[in-house]
Amino acid sequence: VPDDLLLGLKFIFGPSAVPALDLVDQRSVTRVRAPSGRTLYQVLGSSGKLYTCYSSCHFCTCPAFGFSVLQKSESLLCKHILAVYLSQAMGACQELAVSEEQLTNILLAEEEDEG
Repeated sequence: VPDDLLLGLKFIFGPSAVPALDLVDQRSVTRVRAPSGRTLYQVLGSSGKLYTCYSSCHFCTCPAFGFSVLQKSESLLCKHILAVYLSQAMGACQELAVSEEQLTNILLAEEEDEG
């Protein structure tokens, strides 16, 4: 990534830019796709926890998204969502094809974690 683009990312996305690029470099972003075409992204965070991101509705299950984006409105997005967008643009997503049942299980597991 050229330096001028890195500066632009850092200017727009602040402190999320460099950690997001690190996640992309580490190939931590996986696009999970079911036969129906439903898609979600899973990002292995720097802490080793797996977060689910929905680029279609701009949402991440990480605590930073809930706090900095939703509650405080201090950021546009978290590093995980930015990593999803960057990995899409750079063609750096891992790909995982799952059944509809497996995708449902991923979604239900996220719901249980939150509740």
